[in-house]
Parts: sequence; C-alpha cells; structure tokens
Amino acid sequence: QVQLVESGGGLVQAGGSLRLSCAASGSIFSINTMGWYRQAPGKQRELVAIINSRGVTNYVDYLKGRFTISRDNAKKTVYLQMNSLKPEDTAVYYCNAAVVTAQAMGLDEYEYWGQGTQVTVSS
Repeated sequence: QVQLVESGGGLVQAGGSLRLSCAASGSIFSINTMGWYRQAPGKQRELVAIINSRGVTNYVDYLKGRFTISRDNAKKTVYLQMNSLKPEDTAVYYCNAAVVTAQAMGLDEYEYWGQGTQVTVSS
C-alpha cells in the first residue's frame, strides 16, 4: 500500500508565499514522475507542474516564474514553492506520483493521489 500525504496549505494574503510538501510512504520500489495539480471550486482539476526522477521539470505556462517544483528522492518527497500568490490560485492542491512497486510477477507502476491540501489566497 502506498500513501501520499500533503502538507503546507493554508490561508495567505495576496503576494505571499506557501510551500507545499507531499511525502510518499509504503511499499515503494521507486518513484517516477511526481506532480502537483489543483482544482478550484466549480472547475476541473488542472496540472500545475511535474518533475521526473532526474529532476526535469515541466510547468503550465501561466505559472512559470511564480511556482517551483522540486523533489528529494531520498525522502520520497515532492515540493511546490508558490510565490507572489494571487486570489485565483485559491484551490485544493493535489499531489500525484507514478510509483513503482514490487509485485509477485515483477515491477509495476501505479498512479497515486494525495488527499489534497487547501490553499486560500485572500485579496
């Protein structure tokens, strides 16, 4: 069983910063791509940023420069540093990971989601 646990969300004023963390635990052989998604009220879940096991990153264009994704492979943790926050960044932020686990027949990759952490930016 694999779990992703997010932390670091909260209430912040516009222009402020928050750092989200997501730690993976359980029967993990390795972790490939990790990422952050967000879902605002009444909207679909959208990609924020992803990072592969070598540290190569990809961001949604309109968040480049304000958000930074990073990971610590030894800690099985991915981070999202969010700066210059705006009210429109208000959403539930979800961690996602492609986790490789050892099965009886070999290695398999499964996608896991965290429970989400609320980020609220006040104007």
